[in-house]
Amino acid sequence: MTPLLADLILAVHVLFAAYNVLGLAVVWVGALARWRFVGNRWFRGSHLAAMGIVVAEALLGQACPLTVWENQLRAAAGQGQYAESFLSHWADRFFYFDAPPEVFTAIYAAFFGLMVLSVWLVPVRWRKG
Repeated sequence: MTPLLADLILAVHVLFAAYNVLGLAVVWVGALARWRFVGNRWFRGSHLAAMGIVVAEALLGQACPLTVWENQLRAAAGQGQYAESFLSHWADRFFYFDAPPEVFTAIYAAFFGLMVLSVWLVPVRWRKG
């Protein structure tokens, strides 16, 4: 059961990361295609907050709780754990991208900056209608 829970947390973590990355692409494409939902305050607010959490964790030098929890479950199941952050681990596996944590922090902060800029370029609708 423990490996299954670890895999479930991994899936949630991947979805969280995908929401952060793909959400910004959806905002930009949606703005060009005039999709009304990209101005939705709940979508944009949750998207900004999700990435803000990632940036805050990186700036504070804290591991993501999802990574910690998954590692604990994998250790309890006798499986291997990540030696670094979730993104570093999977970026290394997919892209052979090995970089110090500061590089990932800079990437997160720059991406967050793009998200904040997008709030200005693709305005959020604060009222219904």
